Amino acid sequence: MESSTLDSHPKPSASNVFTLESPFPIYALAESSSSSTGSPRLAIGSFLEEYTNKVDIVAFDEETQNFHSNPSLSFDHPYPPTKLMFHPSSKSPDLLASSGDFLRLWEIHPNNTVEPRAVLNNSKTSEFCAPLTSFDWNEAEPRRIGTSSIDTTCTIWDIERGTVETQLIAHDKEVYDIAWGEAGVFASVSADGSVRIFDLRDKEHSTIIYESPQPETPLLRLAWNKQDLRYMATILMDNNKVVILDIRSPTMPVAELQRHRASVNAIAWAPQSCRHICSAGDDSQALIWELPTVADPSGIDPILAYSAGSEINQLQWSATQPDWIAIAFGNKIQLLKV
Repeated sequence: MESSTLDSHPKPSASNVFTLESPFPIYALAESSSSSTGSPRLAIGSFLEEYTNKVDIVAFDEETQNFHSNPSLSFDHPYPPTKLMFHPSSKSPDLLASSGDFLRLWEIHPNNTVEPRAVLNNSKTSEFCAPLTSFDWNEAEPRRIGTSSIDTTCTIWDIERGTVETQLIAHDKEVYDIAWGEAGVFASVSADGSVRIFDLRDKEHSTIIYESPQPETPLLRLAWNKQDLRYMATILMDNNKVVILDIRSPTMPVAELQRHRASVNAIAWAPQSCRHICSAGDDSQALIWELPTVADPSGIDPILAYSAGSEINQLQWSATQPDWIAIAFGNKIQLLKV
């Protein structure tokens, strides 16, 4: 049976798509709920090839269907942030974390001002640092943030104490992403082409659960399914596939989603469903997939397709806003109601 083309798949109606234009190209993107209204809130990081970059925090008003920016919620950031995340808990204090040269914490005050809270640097011997490619905030233990670096390490920070809990040489090459599973278990992906799982109770060992079929093909992103921790997803550099892994059966993917027409750049599991995942890429498409309980030999088609104006490089599907997917392309952000 021939697989149907993307064009036959349902798309979000135009009335469910809301666009924000930024004066800068955008890379980093975080999504959460506004502490006051419960509406979507976004942190947007610029991508400028210079030292001084920007982070803007904007709110979306669901009633008026407009974005609201506030100059006092815009601040300078050293280098382009590689990732932004709001504190996983809605309890105060209202924190935003960013990675780049260092891991930084920013506090968002109720009077709509932003203050630097901490700069976390584990380099004791030099003013120079190995850039951080990504980080993940531990939902089960929010005092923990894990960072990944081009120096082959992952570092686990206790942000309440401002100290390093542990630093591991995680891979043979640059580490590109990190994701928490349980409170003390995280996984990472690397330019060495492997997905590895680490348990903080046994720091000497790691488990390789997947390696790129082509030797040394870097793995760029990793998403752990918070609704079913048996499953995670990764993407390969310059590849149109999303690889779905079951940690109980290492080495062999349980599914490969191959309907993108160009490289995939971002993946996010649905926060409220264990069988849905969204992917976005250089074909300007954001695709939502429903994973079948039994694999279909002819491949899996997406259940929803959205075409953006250009290559999508970032995607967020927040647990606090399960009805909204945020995507970034060029200098635009779009919120998609799903």
